[in-house]
Amino acid sequence: MQAETLAGDGSFPEERLTRRILRDETLLVLALSLGASGVSALISFVGSVTRPGGLKDQAATLNASAAPGRPWLDLAWQLFGIASALVPVALVAHLLLRERAGLRTIGFDRTRPWFDLARGAAIAAVIGSSGIAFYLAARGIGFNLTVVPEALPDVWWKYPVLILSALQNSVVEEVIVVGYLLRRLGQLGWTPMAALIASSVLRGSYHLYQGIGGFIGNMVMGVVFVYLYRRWGRVGPLVVAHSLLDIGAFVGYGLLAGKVDWLPTA
Repeated sequence: MQAETLAGDGSFPEERLTRRILRDETLLVLALSLGASGVSALISFVGSVTRPGGLKDQAATLNASAAPGRPWLDLAWQLFGIASALVPVALVAHLLLRERAGLRTIGFDRTRPWFDLARGAAIAAVIGSSGIAFYLAARGIGFNLTVVPEALPDVWWKYPVLILSALQNSVVEEVIVVGYLLRRLGQLGWTPMAALIASSVLRGSYHLYQGIGGFIGNMVMGVVFVYLYRRWGRVGPLVVAHSLLDIGAFVGYGLLAGKVDWLPTA
């Protein structure tokens, strides 16, 4: 029996994409990306809470040097890490193209740039200020580790790499956790509420390495992002908002750490 049959244009007929295939591919995408990050974050969290001392006395470093004292090798590792982290997004794009949809179907394209930029900037302005306040409060009561957004050497490529890292985080998270996951869960028959909970809990899970505050704060952010995605039908504004938030955190920490009293440092 023939294992697979191609349509006349070389694509796989949509009717062959059974619920089992969609379920399995979704699990594989998550296992190669943010699902695995969630498991890693959980193990890291267990290690933190079982270590002597409070959570706020421990640090979670996001962008660290990969080759201290060897800046060119360090740069190579940084760029490799950013590029390899985007591979699951390329896989998602391939899987969506297979069903004749593509990334445009989740609103990740250049058809409405000013809409995406304006809405994204507005989201970042609202979430950014409240997010900082929540982090400081959670750390103050011992629910969060001290987050160190960057610990790169003071070299010429430091801030460009931090910006690229922020963009990579944003694309991976919003394309996979919002656009792709919600589409697949809908195709698998999940209710809108169940899909919202799954997406939001997943977002919180891979931030658990920061502590309980990181989990709760990002889960709430996930609820807001799912609501906005369903309202606008686009992940573009979410990618913009997330990029601005991470750029502000990474670059802002690099510029302000040790120079202002309110910003905790390791």
